[in-house]
Amino acid sequence: MKYIKTSLKALNGLLWLLLAVVAMVLWGCGSPSGKPGAGGIAISFDDHFIKEWYELRPLFHKYNAKATFFITCPDSLNAEEVSMLKQLEKEGHEIGFHGTVHAKSTELMAAGGPKGYIEAELETGLRHMNAAGFKPTSYAHPGGNHNDRVDSVLLAKGFTVLRDVAISRRKYKGFQFYAWPPRWMNAIYYPFDGAQQVDALMIDYDEVTGEEVAEAIQEAKENGTAVMVFGHEPLYSAPQNGKYGFNVSFLAAVLREAHKQRLKFYTMSELPKTR
Repeated sequence: MKYIKTSLKALNGLLWLLLAVVAMVLWGCGSPSGKPGAGGIAISFDDHFIKEWYELRPLFHKYNAKATFFITCPDSLNAEEVSMLKQLEKEGHEIGFHGTVHAKSTELMAAGGPKGYIEAELETGLRHMNAAGFKPTSYAHPGGNHNDRVDSVLLAKGFTVLRDVAISRRKYKGFQFYAWPPRWMNAIYYPFDGAQQVDALMIDYDEVTGEEVAEAIQEAKENGTAVMVFGHEPLYSAPQNGKYGFNVSFLAAVLREAHKQRLKFYTMSELPKTR
């Protein structure tokens, strides 16, 4: 996950600011150059909000958009949900994998090694996915938690693209730690270089503005890259009772702008295949 992981209690506001500057320098700024004419957008959704995603189909149809749906806890898939996912797949969307138990991969790896990690987080869920008729080739890290060891196991298991999390702003106790313009976050732009480890910008409620996403879309168009964004549950008002997700009207604005700019909609697995 692309934000600084450290002890909040041990740092004062000034040190947070200094760390943010360092992160920005290390992260880099500005969109990379991609493939001329290939500018696009790759939208994905995480977790298990299948019925809610399915209800977005008219919106996808309106803008001829396609997306990738990363499924977690596939052992709980019922017949109706499987049918919905198959219809989404039939319409050009991709069904990816988001883990069996949605646990911290690094902790599973540390506790049980590659074998334990595979048994706990991969094999059981993939068995249920396969039984339902899905063979995912893209993987979204639960909580953005992973390391090189985890990635190497996932790639060895046949996943062709691994998606991480990028966040443009971070708050702590109401204090704005940083707000980094998405147009400068080079990690969220795919340059069509065959890379298998990628990052997507979170568009959940209050994470990014419509203007910022519009600028990111323009950046992708101008540089021939694909901007990658993702969210969780579709919401129709501000989140309540601990819910997290994106406002459907916000997603509509993103799709409308991408369509207006004539960007191509990519699924996650299509990105490393496009040269």
